[in-house]
Amino acid sequence: MSAPLATAVGRSLHNIGPQRKAGRDDWIQRAALLLVASFLVVFLALPLYALLSKSVIAPDGRFVGLAHYATYFSTPTLFRSIHNSFYVATLSTAITVALAFGYAYALTHTCMPGKEVFRIIAVIPLLAPTLLPALALVHLFGNKGLFRDLLFGHSVYGPIGIVMGMTFAVFPHVFIIINAGLALSDGRLYEAAAALKAGWRRIFFTVTLPGAKYGLVGAAIAGFTHAFTDFGIPKVIGGQFDVLATDVYKQVIGQHDFEMGAVISVVLLVPALIAFAIDRAARRGQIAMLTTRAVPFQPKPHPLADALGFLFCALVAVWVVGLIAAAAFASVVKFWPYDLSLTWIHYQFERYAGGGWQAYRNSLAMAAWTAGAGTGLVFFGAYLVEKAEAWPNVRRLIQLLALLPLAVPGLVLGLAYIFFFNAPSNPLCGLYGTLAILVLSTMIHYYSVTHLTALTALKQLDREFEAVSDSLKAPRLRTFARVTVPISMPAILDIFMYFFLNAMTTVSAVVFLYSTHTNLASIAVLNMDDAGELAPAAAMAMVIVGTAIAARVFHVALTRGIERRTQAWRGRGR
Repeated sequence: MSAPLATAVGRSLHNIGPQRKAGRDDWIQRAALLLVASFLVVFLALPLYALLSKSVIAPDGRFVGLAHYATYFSTPTLFRSIHNSFYVATLSTAITVALAFGYAYALTHTCMPGKEVFRIIAVIPLLAPTLLPALALVHLFGNKGLFRDLLFGHSVYGPIGIVMGMTFAVFPHVFIIINAGLALSDGRLYEAAAALKAGWRRIFFTVTLPGAKYGLVGAAIAGFTHAFTDFGIPKVIGGQFDVLATDVYKQVIGQHDFEMGAVISVVLLVPALIAFAIDRAARRGQIAMLTTRAVPFQPKPHPLADALGFLFCALVAVWVVGLIAAAAFASVVKFWPYDLSLTWIHYQFERYAGGGWQAYRNSLAMAAWTAGAGTGLVFFGAYLVEKAEAWPNVRRLIQLLALLPLAVPGLVLGLAYIFFFNAPSNPLCGLYGTLAILVLSTMIHYYSVTHLTALTALKQLDREFEAVSDSLKAPRLRTFARVTVPISMPAILDIFMYFFLNAMTTVSAVVFLYSTHTNLASIAVLNMDDAGELAPAAAMAMVIVGTAIAARVFHVALTRGIERRTQAWRGRGR
């Protein structure tokens, strides 16, 4: 069949879909759209509404308007936390973006050795709970730390420790964005600059930086949002330096002032929403910069640049690996730093606060349920948004709600769940205090990234698959199961692993929602740290890291095996 004829047939088949009478597929589409939309409304929109409502009512239920906000902004000790949060978030972001840009530039624009190893090291912090770098810093620079003198008399408990910990936790998020931008550099621009005899400095400022500006903006916004809303690091190493995230925790857990906790949550939410809006605008500009004529940039060997790039990456890698190694070492010594003989006693978690090994088993169960249920819901929901034809307004609503969690901090979401699901009048109040609510909150917390991943995979599939299915009178669900899912299997596995890893390491999204019988490993780390049991806390953190590494290795092996079975068609015609 000739190409024009094939195109004409495809267009004809594509037009069959909108013209067919409403049948079983249409009713299934509508029912599925209603189900996904209802899920996002009930487990995202309504809890956030309950949070906003709580901030404008008194404990007895009276509407008081902005009275709670007036109290908050007139209380110096509370209002000071806004300045502190902006200070540490801005400083952490500036340092991390500089380090990540240099790291990514060395990997993409030099011929330094060991690139694959450095790429792996860069994403290692994603496998650790944010409490881990704080625990490692306490052991290294705390009052009994081995290197406390390197701080020249300053205490690590405060902004110094928070910024140091944030550079570890935020680095992989920032690096991934910047590296993606630099990897797409157009080689033609560098060739033209070289032909015009431009020096490396001029090429850097007139070619490299302008080409990476949208990536830098996106990375800075992502880093700032993460640092501004993070709870684990300030909780462990913040000392008396209060930030908004720890204020929410203190108001709710320490003082049981839920109204003020709701107010601070709204204050914490506003900068995240603004950053999200700026990021969306920057992404639209980045898309407009893309061109199909671009040629991948291939760096040329340069001994001095290659050596400097390797040295810079090695220093950053030492920082990343060093914090992991410090936590690992602290978990297997008897009494830091006085008795450094090795022992496994700190891994006998039943001896300490935190829930013992049962907390770890709860984390595995929660992560498995989150990954399984979340992957199915997210991928099918994205399929409806991208491929369905019924109810376009409902599909737009699903798309809007699916992106909203990207701007909602975990602490805010967790507090919103308390107000909504702990209300006696709510028929779903039976979920409160169960493992199910931990699963649901974690699914919603990480919904946006997985939804975007699924959409990206689905956009690569031509709509003519559905048109051909309609012309053959085959159910859409059969096409979905036999064509769409197998082709999209690599993306589905990535979504599954993203849910699993984040469910294992999350703290902020579940810290308000766990009960005595649903304690989690990441929460156990927090509780052991509160009890002064730093070595057992480091041990539990390392158990989480080991589990995440094992899961990641299994994911790589499984992905390769499935790709050989379901993606063989991609190699045809090569």
